[in-house]
Amino acid sequence: MLILGIETSCDETSASVVKDGKEILSNIIFSQEVLHRQFGGVVPELACRAHLESILGVINGAVIEAKITLADINAVAVVNTPGLIGSLLIGITAAKSLCLALNVPLITINHLYAHIYANNLESGAIQYPAISMVVSGGHTSLFLSESPTRHTLLGGTIDDAAGEAFDKIAKILDLGYPGGPIIDKVARQGNPSAVTFPRSYLGIDSLDFSFSGLKTAVLYHHRGQDMKKAPTKVSSDQEIADIAASFQEAVVDVLVGKIALAARMYPARCVMIGGGVASNSRLRQRLKDKSAEMGIPAYYPTSRLCTDNAAMVAGLAYVKYSEGDVSGLDIEAIP
Repeated sequence: MLILGIETSCDETSASVVKDGKEILSNIIFSQEVLHRQFGGVVPELACRAHLESILGVINGAVIEAKITLADINAVAVVNTPGLIGSLLIGITAAKSLCLALNVPLITINHLYAHIYANNLESGAIQYPAISMVVSGGHTSLFLSESPTRHTLLGGTIDDAAGEAFDKIAKILDLGYPGGPIIDKVARQGNPSAVTFPRSYLGIDSLDFSFSGLKTAVLYHHRGQDMKKAPTKVSSDQEIADIAASFQEAVVDVLVGKIALAARMYPARCVMIGGGVASNSRLRQRLKDKSAEMGIPAYYPTSRLCTDNAAMVAGLAYVKYSEGDVSGLDIEAIP
């Protein structure tokens, strides 16, 4: 079965053709990173316009790369929640139009669940139940996953998402945008124990997250609590690397700690992560070490499938279709 997936939830325009939920025939991703870099974050109106300009070309590219025609498509899948409302609408409108033209079913996908499913695209038979975490610029969410389509939310961020914190700290340290990959790279030259930044666990059994206090601690450490240090204050490359490494270690401590806590509180045969921050090298290594300590496997996608992409959308759609879960053309975007 061939499913065309469409992903436009934020600032990547992506289309993919996946066969039988596992075999990726194409996965085209058009990034808007350069467009938003000058603003230090995603500008929703600009993202929406960029999707509108690129969506047809991206879909056409996915079909060509897969060496098929649109007539070969058996279903169309699209993310309808969560995301930026304008961005979501571009993808949904394109998907509905294709379904009408091709007379094929529409399958709507939760963006977070697709990130979790990305692990299934590259791994063998993943055993459930699992503890799953989606960690990205907009979300830090922890789930008990009973199947690829059944997820119970256990905890989430009460303020900044982890990826958002990475972006803001990179801006404070004048490292550039997006912050996640830059801090990951710079931190490799730093000492993660150089600065003792706070870890917010929010209570002994809490599975929620908070990174705003950590972000403020890094700001005060770098600029001083009276904020009188100039924004252009010169710090050595080693000082910046040490701050980046210490910040990253604080984030990873909390993320891995919450995953381990959830795995003790709920039955889990494995742990999984997905989303942009799941490509962080320190997080992947720490999760691997912790899972070995717990005696259960850990899964994380390759970096290309950690970013927003349509292959994970089309893959999950195959499972939903197999369960008889299809959508009507009156479906709406849910930000």
